[in-house]
Amino acid sequence: MSESHPFVRVVKAELRSRGMTYAQLARELGLAESTVKRMMARGELSLTRLDAILAVLKLDATDLARQVVESAPVARELSPEQEAAVVADARVLLVAICALGQWPAQRILSHFTLSQAELTGCLTRLDRIGFLELRPNDRYRLRVDRAFRWRANGPVMRFFRHEAAADYFAADFGGAGEMLMMVHAQVTPAQAAVLNDRLQRVAQDFVRQQQVEDAPGESAQVDYTMLLGMRSWIFGPFRQWLRPPSPRQGTG
Repeated sequence: MSESHPFVRVVKAELRSRGMTYAQLARELGLAESTVKRMMARGELSLTRLDAILAVLKLDATDLARQVVESAPVARELSPEQEAAVVADARVLLVAICALGQWPAQRILSHFTLSQAELTGCLTRLDRIGFLELRPNDRYRLRVDRAFRWRANGPVMRFFRHEAAADYFAADFGGAGEMLMMVHAQVTPAQAAVLNDRLQRVAQDFVRQQQVEDAPGESAQVDYTMLLGMRSWIFGPFRQWLRPPSPRQGTG
């Protein structure tokens, strides 16, 4: 069992969270501090030693397994193959989008006409794809992080461009809480990266506004979809008036 093994990582994290040093752990185990240091550095945890450490930390194997799962690395994007599996069934894509908003199963069922069996089936497929971890009673834990985004030219974004973009923009955006802006500016690539980070935070704040749990007044919520984008682009009809870039002047 190496130091990078998830069991070792969880044990070390537990020690840090409790402010327990290797010396203190060694005393509890009746071992030399050097033995504990070597054991943790090399990941030399036999089942007997692991059980002894769990007893000191007052954890059982179930607690350890749960923490291993919860500490598993999360992804910022899916592979093209994973996205293709998500978009292959519109119901699976719908449930994936709801899951990104942390909707509990009951909220999905009350909002859409999916049956319980259909929802469970979609969640099961998303679990197999690696998008989330399905738990009992249709509870789940996302396996993608807060900065997750669909691949820029991946199957999901191609689906939205082909199937949803025209529908989204076929409105005047004059309703309550609606707006559409298009602005143009010249900024450096570094400034553009900073703005992209800021827009990402705006998107995260937008998602956090929704109430995940049932609460009084939830029925007053209205579905909104925010579309954010930024690219190096000039409207086609305007390109005819663009001046060619000037050659750099020599400094002599």
